[in-house]
This record gives sequence, structure tokens and C-alpha cells, in this order.
Amino acid sequence: MLAVDKKTFEEEVLNYDGHVLVDFWSDGCEPCKALMPHIEELENQYGDQIKFCKLNITSARRLAIKQKVLGLPTICIYHNGEKVDELTKDDASKTNIEDMIKKYI
Repeated sequence: MLAVDKKTFEEEVLNYDGHVLVDFWSDGCEPCKALMPHIEELENQYGDQIKFCKLNITSARRLAIKQKVLGLPTICIYHNGEKVDELTKDDASKTNIEDMIKKYI
């Protein structure tokens, strides 16, 4: 999974032509860390159809706020630079994330 930061987010996500899944997480978020292996599994399944990125918001808080990420974990799907879907907190389960991915591939 491609790790993006505040310097590369625009290029890798907002300027990408197609669908991108972004996993917003932080070092202090235990549910985020628990979810990460499941997202990596989904990348193995769907990575040829949708781009997977992760953003550690610990050093990118302003960017997260600008993207309206108000809780963690947050999983978003962007299409051609626009956020088109989002799952946050308890809704961000492996099953829900996979269902969300399937809507866009």
C-alpha cells in the first residue's frame, strides 16, 4: 500500500485519474492498526482495479481536516480527485470496506 503524506497526497490522490482508496490512520489509533492488515488483504484482491494509499494523519492533521476526516479510522474512496464515499469509526469494517470497493470497480 502506498504511504502518502501531506507533500504527496495531492499528486497521488487528488490528481490521480481513476479510483483511489485512502486509509486515514494515526499512530495512536488502535482500531486503525487492527484494520490495516484487512485493508492490505483487500489490496491484494482489488489492487489491480483500484489504487490503495494510506495517510498517517499524525503529521498531516491540517490535510485530514481539509478532507473532512473527523474520526478514525476513516476509509475514503476518491474518483478523479473527488471524494465519492467514506466509512468512519465502527462502520469501517473489512466487510463494509469491501462492499464499498465493489461499488466502484
